Amino acid sequence: MGVGRTLGVETMIGRLRLLVLALALFPAAALGDEIPACAGPVEIQGTIVARIEQNGVLISNDGIAIKIEGIRLPSARADHAPGTYTDQAYGMAQQLSRGRSVTLTAIEPKQDRYDRVRAQVFASGTDNRTWLQKRLLELGLARVAIAPDRVECADELYGFEVEARAARKGLWSAPAYAIRSPESLKGDTGTFQIVEGRVLSVVMNNGRALLNFGQDWHNSLTAVISHDDLLNFDKSGVDPHGYEGKTIRVRGIVQQQNGPTIAIANPQSIEVVNP
Repeated sequence: MGVGRTLGVETMIGRLRLLVLALALFPAAALGDEIPACAGPVEIQGTIVARIEQNGVLISNDGIAIKIEGIRLPSARADHAPGTYTDQAYGMAQQLSRGRSVTLTAIEPKQDRYDRVRAQVFASGTDNRTWLQKRLLELGLARVAIAPDRVECADELYGFEVEARAARKGLWSAPAYAIRSPESLKGDTGTFQIVEGRVLSVVMNNGRALLNFGQDWHNSLTAVISHDDLLNFDKSGVDPHGYEGKTIRVRGIVQQQNGPTIAIANPQSIEVVNP
């Protein structure tokens, strides 16, 4: 009997060693997405998602409305795009979150004017955790959209988007979502677009910074930084004049003000492609 007990103990020790080794070798598989430091502190933990609404807001079983911060889901009508990408994005967001316990992280301001929690969303599965924004961007089912007053995880989110775009995943395979040149925005007024080009000049006009992408500003994009938003650049130590001569990527709603314009609220909304 003594020998039998000894063999049993040795077997258990051996199995424990294998388990420890497996966890050491495959921590990501066991834990899923860790909550990155850039996401801010945990605001709410353990609430269950009941559904996702047509505006992309998650609703929990206890009535909490959750705005998925930092990304923009496709919207067929608003994007002048096929509805299939909208259906895929909402279907995947529901698959990843509905019925799951979620952890919400948030920084100030934590709520929008509709009292929705503005959060990075981490959904718990049976054996892992999924960062909702990351997964949707990786699948090409969302685009990065940095809010004027919230800049958390901007670099990380851009990185996920770049990889999906390079692989032409999801919406990145559709012409409606292709990156525009500064001179190709005809017909895009009122839509959210990503525009890439070389900044020809940066000038100040009526307290605003104007990033001009062409000599004919009637037909070429001008990125506009308002007087109030210039404070965000000052806080980040970024001089808008430093973009002159650089190839950058900007994003936002295309408007017409004697030519196509996009309002830029903070330096996190600008990607420097070629310094």
